[in-house]
This record gives sequence, C-alpha cells and structure tokens, in this order.
Amino acid sequence: MARLTITAKGQVTFRQSLLRHLGVVPGQKVEAEKLPEGRIIVSAAEQKGTVDDFIGCLAQENTVPLSIDEINEITSQGWAGEK
Repeated sequence: MARLTITAKGQVTFRQSLLRHLGVVPGQKVEAEKLPEGRIIVSAAEQKGTVDDFIGCLAQENTVPLSIDEINEITSQGWAGEK
C-alpha cells in the first residue's frame, strides 16, 4: 500500500508507480469514486479523444506537409532498415 501526504492546499501527489499502474501520463485525467466508510476508488478516466483531435498533432509551423508518396518512401526505407 502506498502512503500519500496531503498538502496544506488539500492536494495529493501520486507516486509514478501508481500512475503507471493506472496507465496515465501527465495531462490525462483520473476519476475518484466515493465509497462508504471514507474510501475512494481512483481509476483512469476514459479518453474521449477523436481522430480529429489526432490529425495534425505532429504538424509544425513553417514546414511543408509530405505527400503520400513521400510518406510511403520514408516508411519503406524505415522498414528496410535504411533510416
């Protein structure tokens, strides 16, 4: 069992091992469910992202997007161990 300390602001910091166990990373959310006798259950919140959220996430300013042919060539080289 992990023992956590409550700060003066009423906050708790979870140890990395607990966060790994929950499968969450910085920026993600967790949910806490209150149970009888002062207990809670903490679990990873369901991710509600969409494909639209993902599209363009790697885009960088001042760059030209690659064509499908360029992406395919880079992928082929990578699988062949050339890059």
